[in-house]
Amino acid sequence: MARQQRIELIRSISELRGSAVICYITGDRENVSTRIAPDVTQVFYRHLEMYGECQQIDLFLYTRGGDVLTPWRLAHLIREYTPRFSVLIPFRCYSAGTLLCLSADEIVMGKMGELGPIDPSVVNAFNPQDQNNPSARIPVNIEDVYSYLALAGEKAGVCSNDQQVKAFTLLAERIHPLALGNVHRNYMLIRSLAKRLLAMHQQPLKEGRIEHIVDNLTEKLYAHNHMIPRREAAEINLAVKIPGSQLENLIWSLYQDYANELSLTEPFNPAEQLRGAKSEFEVVSGYVESLKGADAFVFSGVVERRDFPEPGQVNVSILKQGWRTLCP
Repeated sequence: MARQQRIELIRSISELRGSAVICYITGDRENVSTRIAPDVTQVFYRHLEMYGECQQIDLFLYTRGGDVLTPWRLAHLIREYTPRFSVLIPFRCYSAGTLLCLSADEIVMGKMGELGPIDPSVVNAFNPQDQNNPSARIPVNIEDVYSYLALAGEKAGVCSNDQQVKAFTLLAERIHPLALGNVHRNYMLIRSLAKRLLAMHQQPLKEGRIEHIVDNLTEKLYAHNHMIPRREAAEINLAVKIPGSQLENLIWSLYQDYANELSLTEPFNPAEQLRGAKSEFEVVSGYVESLKGADAFVFSGVVERRDFPEPGQVNVSILKQGWRTLCP
């Protein structure tokens, strides 16, 4: 579907909701996936400036997650232009995407809408080395560390100070103490961010409700890949709204258009781009789009066939990646 046709869907949602709609899609296509990252902030600023002050802004969002600090910056930026902020969730909205939803006065979730826990895995130079790839580090999940300590105390009967020290020492022998410190710092960061994002609502939430939401999203789901459908999200006490059938159909149709445009269900195979011995390629892997304009995240590279060290070997080089303004 061409942009002009897609714009009609965005316009219909905007008129139905009485809002300015901005779409943010981080593609999860295999080999060219994108994630929420700080470089999108200026792209949002461009669209928000074109809209100016609005009574309500709706963010149409599809993402697997990304940088956990970016939602804090985006939420504050959006709030500079509107007193009321809502998020429209057609399908996946995980991790950092869920964090961004916490700042919204309303989370409109379709039947396929999914949120996720906000307990990230952390990686730094002190993480354990990957035995299969010595240059890589194994991510350490925050809740795995705290679950180990809870297991030692609750199930293994570790209760005295000496036993607790022994359990922690055993853990520190396997994971560098500075990596464990980084885990704890990120644990405190996520909880603090979640509370401050929830405090941004137009109608302030009670402290007890905020604690309940944060506890559920960080500790009580027990699996980082747990998918939270809209009814469970409402039970957690998130500001969930179930759309009417017309809006439901519009947001799903818009998601399907982006999924087709970005070929989300098909792995990107650079070898298919090869024409002769060497070919250049460009592939779009994300969008920020509104009635005012469109920006795309583009991977540019070269694919070439080489006969050394093995005949018929295909080599792929990504030369450039980043946001590009398509219009206006």
